[in-house]
Amino acid sequence: MTTPDVGTDDEASVSIRCQDNASVSVTFCDRFNFDADSVHYAVELRAPGLTARVDEVVAWIWDSDLTAFLEELATDYQGWDGERSWHTNDRDLTVSAAFRSGGYYVGLTWALRPWTQAAGGWGASVTTWLDAGEQMASLAADVRAFLAEEHQ
Repeated sequence: MTTPDVGTDDEASVSIRCQDNASVSVTFCDRFNFDADSVHYAVELRAPGLTARVDEVVAWIWDSDLTAFLEELATDYQGWDGERSWHTNDRDLTVSAAFRSGGYYVGLTWALRPWTQAAGGWGASVTTWLDAGEQMASLAADVRAFLAEEHQ
């Protein structure tokens, strides 16, 4: 389930909660931009015993779009074979999608791996399960609105 949130300081965010375990979540928040070519935002992963955050994920206007990836998954709500994936240009955020039939669910594995070239880098991931149709379409719309808001 996704929730577009507005906090007390009017900062937009999007939270994705796993329908199988509500304590597993991904949050997009703290969006800002320096110029018209990019949007910067934070991504937080939460699960029992895990809290991970990358403060400056960058979405460039010329990169493949996360929302287009999510919209394609929503369009293919009847399923697909194998795994599909998307990543930011510098690969600090990666999303992998797997389809589970028998109810039409999509497992989204959200992986954070900042500083991949630096010594002492780290990585963390969580998997959220959503309904393949309506919940995926809602997620795509919420993420599109979140990323586009600074450009409006």
